[in-house]
Amino acid sequence: MASLTKKTENKRRRRHRNAGRARKNRLAKQSTPSYDELFASLGEPGKPAPTTQG
Repeated sequence: MASLTKKTENKRRRRHRNAGRARKNRLAKQSTPSYDELFASLGEPGKPAPTTQG
């Protein structure tokens, strides 16, 4: 049977690794705009772009 110290070290290492992966997954989930979001301001294809009020 493994020692309590070794179990604790493994648990800490696993928790840190999983926390890092979860953080990266959260950041990557919406890091880039979708195609629709990127080109939404340009209007429908084949039609003139909407005019800005200004």
